[in-house]
Amino acid sequence: MSATPDNRLVVTDSVRIPRHELQVSFSASGGPGGQHANKAATRAELTFDIATSAAFSPDQRHRVMAKLGPTLRVVVDDERSQLRNRTAAEDRLAAKLRSALHVPRRRRATRPTRGSQRRRVDAKKQRSEVKRNRQRPSADD
Repeated sequence: MSATPDNRLVVTDSVRIPRHELQVSFSASGGPGGQHANKAATRAELTFDIATSAAFSPDQRHRVMAKLGPTLRVVVDDERSQLRNRTAAEDRLAAKLRSALHVPRRRRATRPTRGSQRRRVDAKKQRSEVKRNRQRPSADD
């Protein structure tokens, strides 16, 4: 869990989400576990409204909403501890936002090398020869 002293969840260097923008709810976790699992509300559900958050610039908000939608919901019930599940949910939320904010590098157009062009043409000629050899011989051969 990446948190700053001013109580913000750190996603990237430029994006920090105020904790009051995260809605956290806890419920009983499913599965085996006996009395502890039945009585303790350890399952953490974190909801973040991307559309109304002040943590993003307009460009960042547009990019994140295009990939993840207007709200992001993360549910974690991996651990027996409520705090560890909440921490894991915050980490997963930050990771999803980080990947949605990632801008891929622009591809630089390159020309095929002369050698690669020659190899391509040679392979095409060889394939053509194989197919031509499969044909029935003509009368003049």
